[in-house]
Amino acid sequence: MPSMTDHIVVQLKGKKILILGFGREGQSTLRFLCRHLPKAQITIADAALPGKDHSIPENIRTLFGSHYLDGLSEAELIIKTPGIPTRLLQLRPGQQLRSQTDLFLSAFRHQTIGVTGTKGKSTTSALIYHLLSQAGKPVVLTGNIGTPCLDSIEQITPETTVVFELSANQLENVRHSPGVAVLLNIFEEHLDHFGSMDTYRQAKLNILRFCMPGDTAIVHRTLQSVIPPIGGQVHFFPEPAFHLPSLPVLRGEHNRSNAQAAILAAMATGFQEQELIPLLNSFKGLPHRLEYLGLKAGVHFYNDSIATIPEATVAALETLGKVNFLILGGFDRGIHYELLANYLLEHPVDHLLFTGQAGQRIASLLSITPGIMHLHFFEELKEAFEIISQNCHVGDICLLSPAAASYDRYKNFEQRGDLFRSLTETFSNKTS
Repeated sequence: MPSMTDHIVVQLKGKKILILGFGREGQSTLRFLCRHLPKAQITIADAALPGKDHSIPENIRTLFGSHYLDGLSEAELIIKTPGIPTRLLQLRPGQQLRSQTDLFLSAFRHQTIGVTGTKGKSTTSALIYHLLSQAGKPVVLTGNIGTPCLDSIEQITPETTVVFELSANQLENVRHSPGVAVLLNIFEEHLDHFGSMDTYRQAKLNILRFCMPGDTAIVHRTLQSVIPPIGGQVHFFPEPAFHLPSLPVLRGEHNRSNAQAAILAAMATGFQEQELIPLLNSFKGLPHRLEYLGLKAGVHFYNDSIATIPEATVAALETLGKVNFLILGGFDRGIHYELLANYLLEHPVDHLLFTGQAGQRIASLLSITPGIMHLHFFEELKEAFEIISQNCHVGDICLLSPAAASYDRYKNFEQRGDLFRSLTETFSNKTS
């Protein structure tokens, strides 16, 4: 009997394949092809040169550098990685554009819980994985949260549930929805990749667009008016009658909402609500997500580096209450900051520390009375800690919640958060 892997292989067999993009996912695709289709005609194309730690078999053609798209027309099937915008591609008639995500879902959709949302998808995916594993169900966590999905196939049996964190980039070209589809929220983000908010929104909605009878969709109530017709059953959350205990690790209403979505997703696999809710207490949380770093020289530090949009920063401020130092800014993706600026004017923070073009733009929206909030600007994060050290008092709260991407200075939000954690460890209070 053919396996689910065979179902993927048959879609690729006999075709001239172009792996478009050779980052983590592109390298995963190459491993899969070399394992299952060693004689396939494969070309790899990427604007960047491959890392020294990755060897490419001699029989595989490569196109690296600024002209990496020159070989596009020769391919019969293009497997595009998430980082390359579809709008940059001009395909000829008859060419197939696929993704690792869509190939995986074509085979494993019935046993997959897919999770997407502008914010909260990693926490919710990790929560679902935690609930199912603690309840004794075989489960694999894959996708945007870490391991590329084709690298996870060897761990999957017919009894396994796959929890798949899905970014909008991964959903952009899919034609299959997961059997359980979770849509948490849609906020303005990644406009540099998609070109418009509507294109970004439509990519997110692909998680629901191909649901079939028997599938389950779990959708935030605020999205009822924008979701496409859904073939399966729909559950909306948050549900006021859905009672959750106090969750110290998952602080804030946004995380209580995420926990509801996670429980609904786990229930779709056959568990009961009363079986799952007690398991929330043993969840440890993820780094860089309103992560409490401790009390250092009398100051409480929180790492919320994952907050790359204003809605996430507002949620963090709402959760913590009074914040004395807020670090904002970074790479400017062109999103609107009026929501955050208006919130800060109504809920002043003693010291606002800005960086990058996004920080400059947020600051420009704040017309404040001198003495209500103090505005500071910095280039390197260590300069921000010097400002904090010179102005803080015992009991103050310092929050990194930038409302902006990190790519102007860092590889990703994790690197930014790791540096913040490191500087916190050596912090000294010059006012005490």
